[in-house]
Order: sequence, then structure tokens, then C-alpha cells
Amino acid sequence: MTDPKLWRDTVQALRFFSRLPLPALSGEADPHGLPDFAELARVVPLVGLVLGGMTGLVLLPASLVWPPMVAALVCVGAGVVMTGAFHEDGLADTADSLGGVTPERRLEIMKDSRIGTFGAAALIIGLLLKVTAIASLVGAAGAGRTALALAAAGAVSRMAAMALSYYLPAARPDGAASATGTPSPAAWQAGCLTALATGLLAWPAAGFTGVLLGLAAAAGLAGLAVRFARAHIGGHTGDVAGATQQCVEIAVLLVWLIFA
Repeated sequence: MTDPKLWRDTVQALRFFSRLPLPALSGEADPHGLPDFAELARVVPLVGLVLGGMTGLVLLPASLVWPPMVAALVCVGAGVVMTGAFHEDGLADTADSLGGVTPERRLEIMKDSRIGTFGAAALIIGLLLKVTAIASLVGAAGAGRTALALAAAGAVSRMAAMALSYYLPAARPDGAASATGTPSPAAWQAGCLTALATGLLAWPAAGFTGVLLGLAAAAGLAGLAVRFARAHIGGHTGDVAGATQQCVEIAVLLVWLIFA
């Protein structure tokens, strides 16, 4: 990255989406403050590319010493550590909210730090699907191509989750979703174009048709997530965004596995 602002924006967004020990940038008043995605939305795919790429880098040596299933489990575990289970927590909270009758009750459930039956089941199913998809990709396409697919899935899925904040208002006026702002049209379009470009990294594993269908699945699920959030809680929250990211990431990996 030769653009200093692009570099700074990516580091700021990466600090929000991960637990990586990133140093403060020169001139930052509050390095750990919430980012403003009005402009930072354009770098969200780059953040996903970094995080997905790092899990792929873990997969490469792991696959040399362990069977694909074990290597995939180590890879997914490394991703959870890097993000602090940021998106997995959203998946669990969103699943638990399905037990609520009213939007108010659903938001209350999401805010509760305890995990219920729905949340636990969603986490187990989601992690199992991700581990088995990665292990199967390693067996079908090899660890190197799978690592590239993981980088692509990380970028595409995180940009897909940004659709919630672009198309919907925040469900809570005092929540983090409200504080991080709404992507500007220019930032949204730039982020989507970057996500499309990074999706091509899955080409060696899934081929051109597989890449296109994976991207179509991501776009379709993003649209469904927007409709779900609007009907479910009347807006978007970080939890629903996290659930969307997890569902899209798993979905594109499963689609690419078909063509691997």
C-alpha cells in the first residue's frame, strides 16, 4: 500500500475487527476508539483479506504435519484467537434472539452476554461446517489453493456484512452500530469492487464458475440478512453483522468446495 491514508484506514479498521497487537499510529488521539465506517468501509475487504490470509498462513504448515481435519481445526482456532471470536459472538447472540417475540425482547437477548441453546447450537454447527469445508478443500485442491480461498472468503464475507449498515439504520441509538456510522456511497462502492477483486483469489481452488457462484451466494445472503434484520429488530446491530459474516464465509467456502 503506497497510499498513506489507505494504510492508516486499514490499520484502524483491522484494530476494530481483530485482537492483533497493532501499535498506535502517529497523530491518533484514541487508538482504541470506534472507527467511522463512513469512509473506512472501503478498506473492510482488505481487513478480511489480512485476517483470512493469516488463517491461510497457519493452514499451510499445519497441513504439512497433520491430516486435513486437524490442520483445518488449528486454522479455524487461530482465526478465533486473532479476532477474539468477534463474529462468532454475533452469530451466537443472533441465534439466541430467535427466541424473542418482539424486537425489543430480541435486542435485549442480544445484549445478554450469556449463551443460550440456540446460540450454542449455531456456534457448534457453524464451526463444524467451517472446519469440514476447509479440510475438504485441502483434500480436493491442496493447502496452498485453500489458503488463497480463505483470504478471499475473509474479504468477501466482511464486505457482505457491511450491507447491513449501508442499507439499514442502527437498531439501537446508543449501540456500537450507531457509533460507527453509515458507509458513504463512494466508500461502499469502492469496498464492493475490492471485494469482487479479492474474490478472484479463489479461482485456483474453485475455477471461474465457482468464484462467480460464490460471489453470487455472498450477495444473495447479504440481501437476505438485510431483510431479516429489518423484520427481526427494525435495523442492524453488530451482532447481526457478525452472524452475516459467518454465514457468508461458510457459504462461499461450501460453494467453492463444490467446484474444487
